[in-house]
Amino acid sequence: MKKVCFGIDIGGTSIKCGLFDDSGQVLDKWELNTRTEDKGKNIIPDVATAITEKMAEKGLSKADIIGVGVGIPGPVDEAGNVLEAVNLYWDFVPLAKELEDTLKMPVKVGNDANVAALGEMWQGGGRGYQNVVMVTLGTGVGGGIIIGGKMISGTNGAAGEIGHVHVVDTIDEICNCGNKGCLEQVTSATGIVYLANKHLAKSEQESCLRGSEVSAKAVFDAVKAGDVLAMEVAEQFGNYLGNALKTIAVVVDPEVFVIGGGVSKAGEILLDYTEKHYRDNIFSACKDTKFSLAELGNDAGIYGAAKLVLS
Repeated sequence: MKKVCFGIDIGGTSIKCGLFDDSGQVLDKWELNTRTEDKGKNIIPDVATAITEKMAEKGLSKADIIGVGVGIPGPVDEAGNVLEAVNLYWDFVPLAKELEDTLKMPVKVGNDANVAALGEMWQGGGRGYQNVVMVTLGTGVGGGIIIGGKMISGTNGAAGEIGHVHVVDTIDEICNCGNKGCLEQVTSATGIVYLANKHLAKSEQESCLRGSEVSAKAVFDAVKAGDVLAMEVAEQFGNYLGNALKTIAVVVDPEVFVIGGGVSKAGEILLDYTEKHYRDNIFSACKDTKFSLAELGNDAGIYGAAKLVLS
């Protein structure tokens, strides 16, 4: 039997688990609930139990296991220490060491967004490239940076926090990070709703968005239907995101931007609006950067976690 590894993606609600062979083929995947009570003290034992039970089920010994990779929703240093994970109610947790001591096998840990980016580079929308920036557009905006096939975490584990690039001075609302005018406030799912409501309030223009619940999906569905006001919203969205990515491009010079998260389900039309503004006045060396939609969905984290230990 080929050597195998585990990819674990720990979220605030569920823990996604995957068993992979060394070529990247997923052999099994399953989930368990994240028990965050008592400051998340059960999370590490639960992960260890899930792994040992799967090993018993599959007839695997420790000699068959290359290691365990783990993605965490918070900053992680190079030693695999979690500096903080608010959604897990963790302060500092030496996760790699604790899990290694329990399982007696190698463990590598990374920030979940960076790990997802690694997964998309390996088996998803960034496949075939070594220099990838992933942008996740969901309730918030996150990201991950891969250079030379390796995750870039930075001093404080904050590299890739694309959602908190400052892009606009005219927003009074405070972002979840405590600042104002972040990319997240205008290009996340909630940010698109914010832009749409602003357009609806200041314009008398007819739109299918009027009189119904506005959502990011509704906006892009309306764009596809030729709704002029929705197209103006998409234009503004693309302007914010495209210009932010121009700034990122001249810092890290990626081969490809991979766009994921729930908003990316709008499809190629989202890339069209973003690319148009990206390619306008871009530094010449970065003008041919590719754009791609993410392909792995909610499995990006387990793929990336597995790749951590296979790299």
